[in-house]
Amino acid sequence: MNGVELFLLGRALMKLGEDALPEPPGGAGRYAGSARLVLIVASDIAAHPDSAVGEIASRTGLPQSQVSTAVARLKEAGSVVTAADPADRRRVLVRQAADASDRVAQVRAAGIERVLSAALGTEDPRRLGEVTAALDVLARHLLPHSPQDPAPGAGR
Repeated sequence: MNGVELFLLGRALMKLGEDALPEPPGGAGRYAGSARLVLIVASDIAAHPDSAVGEIASRTGLPQSQVSTAVARLKEAGSVVTAADPADRRRVLVRQAADASDRVAQVRAAGIERVLSAALGTEDPRRLGEVTAALDVLARHLLPHSPQDPAPGAGR
């Protein structure tokens, strides 16, 4: 595999991940921005709690308006909370909510079997299992994990 193939594989995996996510309450048309943008912002907030929207935009390379929209969606879903910056009451800081909301639990529980089956063009359990196992290995080695969070796929 070369760099171009790795890049294209990454894009294909992102598309599969997006397709696996459950539709938000009220439908996708209710919200501006894609699930991809919301997940990018959510992962940045998890890695950098108590960040201002401008700081998140700087780190992610996303426009501040898209970060603000993503934060609003995450806040409505109960995934993040906001508070005024004690050093500058005009700034709002964002952090993950202490407890996962029902929506967060629903998104985290979304399975990949349907999208994998469609992508592979088969429902053969052996092939689906092989690809799922390969994805579990990649996730275990490439995704950052906090000590309190098990690796994706653990306990399946």
